[in-house]
Amino acid sequence: MSASVIGYLCIAGMLGLIALRMPIALAMAATGFVGFGLIVSFDASFAILDAGPFETLSNYSFSPIPMFILMGVLASKAKMSQELFAGARALFGGWRGGMALAAVSSCGVFSAISGSSLATAASMARVALPEMRKHGYAPSLATGTLAAGGTLGIMIPPSIALLLYALITEQSVGDMFIAGIVPGLLGLVLYCAAIAILVMIKPDVAQPGTPTTLKEKIVGLKGLVPFGTIFAVIIGGIYGGLFTPTEASAFGAAGAFIIAVVRGMTRKDFKDAIEETLFLSAMIFFMIIGAEIFGYFLSVSRISFSLTEFVAGLNMAPYAILLCILLLYMVLGCVMDSIAMLLLTVPVVFPVIAEAGFDPVWFGIVTVITVELGLITPPVGMNVFVIKTVAPDVPIGQIFKGVFPFVLSDLVRLALLVLFPSLALGLL
Repeated sequence: MSASVIGYLCIAGMLGLIALRMPIALAMAATGFVGFGLIVSFDASFAILDAGPFETLSNYSFSPIPMFILMGVLASKAKMSQELFAGARALFGGWRGGMALAAVSSCGVFSAISGSSLATAASMARVALPEMRKHGYAPSLATGTLAAGGTLGIMIPPSIALLLYALITEQSVGDMFIAGIVPGLLGLVLYCAAIAILVMIKPDVAQPGTPTTLKEKIVGLKGLVPFGTIFAVIIGGIYGGLFTPTEASAFGAAGAFIIAVVRGMTRKDFKDAIEETLFLSAMIFFMIIGAEIFGYFLSVSRISFSLTEFVAGLNMAPYAILLCILLLYMVLGCVMDSIAMLLLTVPVVFPVIAEAGFDPVWFGIVTVITVELGLITPPVGMNVFVIKTVAPDVPIGQIFKGVFPFVLSDLVRLALLVLFPSLALGLL
């Protein structure tokens, strides 16, 4: 059999392993090991298995990942989310649905130093969800708002998803972060618009808030100061060329640590933050190792080249190719974790996109937004299940019902980015 045939058979086997609930990282590693062995030799496969994990874990380019995770965890331990939500509530005052607007806005701001959608959703849900339910908000709106708001964590920089995409495709991490700012803010605006339209159509799903004075609104802005400071240091430093994204992640983590200490973080909180960071980092690095071994196999199987030649032979328009790839991501997002999906698919589809002539940075932003949809769509919807753990009495169907308006918002944002690429590339 040719290398390509072996490659496609091995990928089919990997999908079978994933369907049988094997961890995706292990399925990628096993497929890469067996496929490389069949095409080259198993001695070479054992050599990759011996050296590959060490090379991955010692790669300096991956060092921002634990730093960005630690930054978000420290922000949560420092109870910055409570002050952030309280300030946002004061800003929206007596608006009907103001607490939902405050929740999604808080998610957007919190994600600016979190980098993780799951961490953003979990942190803000613990603070905002009890308050929203106590004030008579419909469970579907309360839970749906927080599940969708958490997805902003994967787009607004610093973003682990954008970082991994940049490393996989050899793009500038700084460019990816800068390109994510406008689409991330656009997502926040469209989410707020979805809430406003929903409460106009169905006023009973939300109650008016308590009116606040101008002084109270100004005082509420102090909750934004820690987030704004860290965000300005990271993005301003990268954009101004003061330091690299890796150095920016260290500065951000140090800043979050200082703020947490000033706010009275205990030794136990710090220990818990380190343990949570290690757990999340190990999970991501395990997937990266699996993807690296899988990548060696993809190289020798020449699947990416044969797929590019096949697509070129179809004489499809570039945007038709893009549509097919985005539909693939939407389907995969229903059954697969977002980070795993990026690590598994980007090495395969990126050469096709490059051949079609699309800007790689712009495609990264579009890809991550499409991956976001997978975080709130059934049957997996990772963010939905995070909210379910915080509100176990709310049926899962109600949460999925609540995220539906936000899914429509993301589709609108996706369409705008396809029609107007300058929304992502304008700041570069």
